[in-house]
Amino acid sequence: MKNIKLLTITIISISFLCYGGGDIKKVTPYETNDVELATENAEPETYIKPIEEPIKVEPTPIIIKEHVKVVPPPSKKEINPSGFYVGLGITGSRYYDTCKCTNNSITQKISNKENNMAVLGRVGYDYNPYIGVEARGIISFAEDEDMSLSHTGLFIKPMIPLGDITNLYTLLGFAKTRVKGANTPHLNAESMAFGGGLEFDLSKDIPKDGIYSRKFDGKGNQEKGIGFFLDYERLVAKKHAPQLDAFSAGVTYDF
Repeated sequence: MKNIKLLTITIISISFLCYGGGDIKKVTPYETNDVELATENAEPETYIKPIEEPIKVEPTPIIIKEHVKVVPPPSKKEINPSGFYVGLGITGSRYYDTCKCTNNSITQKISNKENNMAVLGRVGYDYNPYIGVEARGIISFAEDEDMSLSHTGLFIKPMIPLGDITNLYTLLGFAKTRVKGANTPHLNAESMAFGGGLEFDLSKDIPKDGIYSRKFDGKGNQEKGIGFFLDYERLVAKKHAPQLDAFSAGVTYDF
């Protein structure tokens, strides 16, 4: 009887434990797996991102290119100064000669002096500001009993422009000269000749709109138009020849 009471108390105690949530059973493996799955599927903690200021996006401007027609500048006219010129002037020539002449066994020194007026013609071409060529001729106005002169020559013409209106030049070349007269010994010489002078531009130098083929255009007396010249020439540059000089003045025209 005593044992039955003890058994009854034990059963009642176990029943109370089970009702109160006690767990006296052994934990099985499948129960552990359930707990792990529940942990993995649990929602993570929510992350609240701080509020940032909105990014300002500047609008890209749209550039509309206006179609502009490009007009090329007008082509400049090529300017080719001729370089040719002609001239006409008046020449005063002077003949001077001395000789020891024998007459009737008497030897004496005789001097011959004569002056003559003539016309001078010039034709030339300037290659550049510093060199040119010129042909010139001198002839007396009319037959003169005292002295008659004719002279032709071809010359190299070195020169230097002195500003825009003045040109300094020299002459060096070869010429043929004839002199005859009642009071002068006859002369027929082919020899060197030389000289020099000044040219002046009387035209108005106005630059032209264009491309020049010659850099010296407008310098010295080489602009197109009328000019004036003064020069000197030794007509015969030969040993023992009479002294024959020519002083000339006249006008020129540059093409």
